Amino acid sequence: MLYGRRDIRSHFRPDPVPEEILGRVLDAAHHAPSVGFMQPWNFLIVRDRATRTAVRKNFETVRAEGAAEFEGERRRLYDSLKLEGILDAPINICVTCDPERAGPAVLGRVRIREVDVYSTCLAVQNLWLAARAEGLGVGWVSILDPGAIRTALGIPESVLPIAYLTLGYVTEFPPTPELETKGWRQRLPLESVTFEERWARPYRPIPVPR
Repeated sequence: MLYGRRDIRSHFRPDPVPEEILGRVLDAAHHAPSVGFMQPWNFLIVRDRATRTAVRKNFETVRAEGAAEFEGERRRLYDSLKLEGILDAPINICVTCDPERAGPAVLGRVRIREVDVYSTCLAVQNLWLAARAEGLGVGWVSILDPGAIRTALGIPESVLPIAYLTLGYVTEFPPTPELETKGWRQRLPLESVTFEERWARPYRPIPVPR
């Protein structure tokens, strides 16, 4: 299941997701670990097409800004990629983080103040894996302006939009990540990102059979 998880952008089907299945996915997300058991997340379910259209319009604006960062063949590849399924997926979910959820003093949040965001990301991962187990695909739309998302969804200023996700049944789960297939990036070898005892001291992990 871990190796089969994919960021889905172009394979969504319009079929509705049964409420009991959505409930199981959200329950799994809600049972993620969190620093100080603060549970800083909220899950905002978005089905309304007008709202999703507004979000997609913002995506197009931010995508155009991102395109300016690339040139030549890289720019052509960027322009060819489908990077969201906001209107294709039947459900969008905005996962937010409330830094004030557990009050001003949180067990474990003394020097690393961002642990609330990190904990919310654990909820996103739980949601993603639970969705995959239910046969659902998930896409993370990160090419967005958080301020515009806050306005479109009525999110309070004190709450942080962390992940805008698209969720639904898919025509297929690609065998490899789409960005890898299209030649954008390749998966790095595990040994190139793993050290032992001190930074840059090599560690040689035992190969994992697939």
